[in-house]
Amino acid sequence: MKIDAAGVDAKRMVDLEVDTATGELGVPDADTDADNPGWWTGGATPGERGVSVLVAHFDTRHSPALMKDVKKIGLGDLIGVPREDGRTAKFRIREFEDVDKKDFPTGKVYGETRRPEPRPPTCGGETKHGHHTSNVIFYADRVA
Repeated sequence: MKIDAAGVDAKRMVDLEVDTATGELGVPDADTDADNPGWWTGGATPGERGVSVLVAHFDTRHSPALMKDVKKIGLGDLIGVPREDGRTAKFRIREFEDVDKKDFPTGKVYGETRRPEPRPPTCGGETKHGHHTSNVIFYADRVA
């Protein structure tokens, strides 16, 4: 995943699944993949029609991570997502929101769409008891 506005340039993605016990989407391992985004394998392949949920860490207990400069990302910025076929799907951010984790918009993030749409959430807000209090979520449209 590449987002020039925030200095994000990850060469690979890790597969993520929903934990059947908790119903929550897994995240990249903070010890081994803090600088790699994860892709929810239950969604669309990035660039194909449907929702692609891409998750990346803001920081870990060890250090800042891939999305450490998330505040630099704004409307109109581009997101590039590498595909298995070697091409890069490119998207322009049309909307973003910072929501309290207890109010996570599950239906909006995972909701159906007829277009290719990545929806990358990351942590935001202040830190309480070792965890961030909110999620920053981007919504984007394919441009190439």
